[in-house]
Amino acid sequence: MPLIFTQLQLALPEIVLLGSTCLVLIVDLFVSERSRGITYILAQMALLAVFITLLATSVGKTSDAFSHTFVRDALGDTLKLFVALSCSVVFLYAKNYLKTRDIPFGEFYVLGLFGVLGMMILISAASLLTVYLGLELLSLSMYAMVALQRDSVTASESAMKYFVLGAIASGMLLYGMSMIYGMTGSLELATINTKVLEHQHDIVMMFGLVFVLVGIAFKFGAVPFHMWVPDVYQGSATAVTLYIGTAPKIAAFAMLIRLLVDGLLGLQSEWRDIVIVIAIASMAIGNVVAIAQSNIKRMLAYSTISHVGFLMLGVLAGTPEGFASAMFYTLVYTLTALGSFGMVILMSGYGFEAEHLDSFKGLNQRSPWFAFIMLILMFSMAGVPPFLGFFAKFMVLKSVVAIDLVWLAALAVVFSIVGAFYYLRIVKLMYFDTAQDSHSLEISTDMRLLMSVNGLLVLLLGLKPDWILDLCIRVFPLA
Repeated sequence: MPLIFTQLQLALPEIVLLGSTCLVLIVDLFVSERSRGITYILAQMALLAVFITLLATSVGKTSDAFSHTFVRDALGDTLKLFVALSCSVVFLYAKNYLKTRDIPFGEFYVLGLFGVLGMMILISAASLLTVYLGLELLSLSMYAMVALQRDSVTASESAMKYFVLGAIASGMLLYGMSMIYGMTGSLELATINTKVLEHQHDIVMMFGLVFVLVGIAFKFGAVPFHMWVPDVYQGSATAVTLYIGTAPKIAAFAMLIRLLVDGLLGLQSEWRDIVIVIAIASMAIGNVVAIAQSNIKRMLAYSTISHVGFLMLGVLAGTPEGFASAMFYTLVYTLTALGSFGMVILMSGYGFEAEHLDSFKGLNQRSPWFAFIMLILMFSMAGVPPFLGFFAKFMVLKSVVAIDLVWLAALAVVFSIVGAFYYLRIVKLMYFDTAQDSHSLEISTDMRLLMSVNGLLVLLLGLKPDWILDLCIRVFPLA
């Protein structure tokens, strides 16, 4: 088989997604308002096609293509499968929400699919250039999605803030990449990793590393580059917040691994101290500030910042076990965030937004089942056993203790206890307070079913987390 066909086969999932997205874009231009549901169906079929293609073309070994700028490996395939699955759930949760509001229906799904394409390119990046291209495709899609609610001043302000800060962070990341390229003479991450030790104490290389870390921290929403997270989460339509707060975190984790592990592992002693500071600051500010929030989307935004701090603990361990625990934490957080933001959408009726904590008062009186589902999600976020979030935190802390950073693990436990307060507050509102409004929950059958499955998975996988954990360990084989 000619080399070009072999390379195209490695990138077949991305090619299928690009073709499908263009088809969805063209079809959406010609359908009437009453037939816009076809856009949703085609978007879901596009993600299904990507899922099937990933499984059908799975490679048993690491292979690269396009002059070593694109890599196909077990890590990439696994993360892409979870990205496609997460976005499929996001699209289903968002369907009825978009219909009942003046939000462009087709544009949401087209931009969402282009964002998935950016995530997949970012996950398979083997070059600084590919990292930047995938990141910008994802970022530009999300900037536009935040501004989709055109009659909302808040959404426009959030989109502008996100765009300006994102452009600054992208510029810093690109500047750092240019410094690393100047010192190593290569854009390929594998080549950089072999040459980086030659310039370990070079001031230019250190500046390049710092700028790269700034770009990574911004995309994660880690402190002190978290300013955009609460404003964008609150100002966006809830369906857009659901998208931004879930699958892109998987792509950000892949970016972290590709840059710091595949490309700059030789500088681990240098970047570990910086990551420790970022992780501690994120856990502290995220958990403490979340207590003062009355808007649940803003509260979940600060919650996300604290979870990013936990995720980084696994990466800074610098061991295969640490990387596997960080990946496990990312996947668990994504599943739980899907349910949490999905519950906000579920409780938001026509002309009503369940964005305030008071909206959850007396939920047990109105819908005992969904109050139970929300309880599972909040307990998992808080790290209460036997829910899935507990094992995610336990594995990360275990990897930190394994490298003799017991004080850091103890500090993380303290911040986790602080964070439990605002999660348990929601449980208290649902079960012990009286509802302030009689807003009825109009829930479609598919939404009701998926929300139930989402919540129960968090519980059932918490009782038996082995299969996801084993999957992560296989991706990062323990020495």
